[in-house]
Order: sequence, then C-alpha cells, then structure tokens
Amino acid sequence: MSVLDLAAIASAPALAAPFPHFVVPGAIRADALAAIHRDFPAIDGPGSFPSWALGYGAGFAGLVAALDGEDLARLVGDKLGVDLGGRPTMLTVRGHCRATDGRIHTDSAGKLVTALFYLNSEWDAAGGRLRLLNNDRGLDDYILEVPPAAGTLLAFRCTENAWHGHESFEGERRSLQLNWVTGRAYLWREQARHSLSAFAKLLRAS
Repeated sequence: MSVLDLAAIASAPALAAPFPHFVVPGAIRADALAAIHRDFPAIDGPGSFPSWALGYGAGFAGLVAALDGEDLARLVGDKLGVDLGGRPTMLTVRGHCRATDGRIHTDSAGKLVTALFYLNSEWDAAGGRLRLLNNDRGLDDYILEVPPAAGTLLAFRCTENAWHGHESFEGERRSLQLNWVTGRAYLWREQARHSLSAFAKLLRAS
C-alpha cells in the first residue's frame, strides 16, 4: 500500500484563483508518518538538498518512491489543469529554515508544478506558514496560509503570478519539494546546480 492517501488527494477541491492550487491536510497516511520521521535524512543546516545526495532509511525511502509514480502525476495534473504525463521530476529536501528564508517569489519558468509535502509533527510558530499571495507587494495580501504540519500537501501551478512566501522562521522545518519540469535539459541544469550547492553545504557542515 502506498504511503500516500491517493483518495484524499483525488477528492481535495482545487481552486483556480489567483492561480491553480489545492491543499490536502492528510495526503500522507498517518500510519506511515512515524517511520518517515524516524528515517528522515540527517540535515544539520538550512537549504535544499537533492534527495539522491542524502542518506535515509526505509521509511523515508517509501515516501520518495511513492512520489515517483504516474498515479500521483495524473491526479495532480488533472486537478491543476496541466498534463504531467511523462514529465521529468525533481525532488529536493529541506530540514531547517533560516530567518531570511520565505521571501516573496515565484518558482522558475522551467517548473510546471510545485508540490510541497510537509513533515513537521506540529506547528505552533507564527512564522514558517506558507502563504499564497494575490501579488508581490507584501505577505499580508494572501488567499491561503498553510502551516507545515505533518502529512500536508500543498500543490500549485508555477504561473507568472504564483507568488508565495512566509513570515520569518528560524529552526527545524521539514519538507519535500516535488517539481514536474518542462524537460530533461532544465532538469540536468538544475541537478548540476544542486550538486555543487549540496557539496558546498556539506563541506561547511563538516
């Protein structure tokens, strides 16, 4: 059985404004979360790391495998109005947040869809809650705020107006970011960039 609750993802309502998006609070099955938490990669500092550059146990590996399936691509694509069949994917992992993270931005044009899976057991902090914004003029004009609580999925199309960000937070903030991208050339460039960045981060942490 998949660690993902595909039925919950399929039944979640999708909204079109100001850009296509949807949220699923229980996208990861509750009975799988303990093993995922236990086997989460040892990440000691901020920044994104490609999943293939990290070591992790079987529980987390089960989640990584589930994210690499056509069933998920079909569900997400149907809900957001984009054909993701056969599109390359890129998976990065975060374990910590810097106080300077969360600035308002849109994702790069090479990304078609961003899907964020949050893995924090609880979230009481005011900061670190991702906001989907109406514009790039400030964090207060938002349509949705998503606490990064365990098992939550937030997915959106990477349109020119897909502004998002969050209030400052510093500390542990676990998440996976799955992107379906335009093609292999973009994926190779990003993999090369992430490889250099991950190597530099690991050197600094050693």
